[in-house]
Amino acid sequence: MSEPGAVAGEALLADEAHSVEVLDSEVVFDGRVWDVRRERFAYGEVELVREFVEHPGAVAVLAVDDAERILLIQQYRHPIQTRDWELPAGLLDVEGEDPLAAAQRELAEEVDLAAADWQPLLSLHTSPGGSDELITIYLARRLTATDAPFDREGEELDLTLRWVSLDEAVEAVLAGRLRNSILIAAVLAAHARRGRE
Repeated sequence: MSEPGAVAGEALLADEAHSVEVLDSEVVFDGRVWDVRRERFAYGEVELVREFVEHPGAVAVLAVDDAERILLIQQYRHPIQTRDWELPAGLLDVEGEDPLAAAQRELAEEVDLAAADWQPLLSLHTSPGGSDELITIYLARRLTATDAPFDREGEELDLTLRWVSLDEAVEAVLAGRLRNSILIAAVLAAHARRGRE
């Protein structure tokens, strides 16, 4: 018996690229980190106007130690005025840099670690109604300390590091105590992957 609403022979469940004719595109705010773009485009029989954050993309790292603990960092985020728990992460702001190389760089810069084993965990659009940001999250294992600590600045000056079990992180997510979307997605994906393995 098929599931309600299912259609026989349906394609594999996946997002679908869909291009439209862009009639006008302009940067309406030129920011230090990212810009706001306004576009007018044809969609079916109508024209629509949308503004969105134009983002260079980002990477994040779910670092797992030999005891199967994951590394979280707590960092101040001004838009939400919160020191939230999150993963080591950063922008793809180096021209032509490979996402894996960026993830390796961010792990070293934010927590002074290197990893010998890297696997893609998942990619996600963080807020597809308002930003074109795509973040790729990597699973990093076989961790070692870098040769020297990185010189941090800004909000990274008072980073707090915490190693927790994956189960503790899942519990905190499901209880609503952690709200960083990238951390949530990575923790739940790692938990689901562990269940399949």
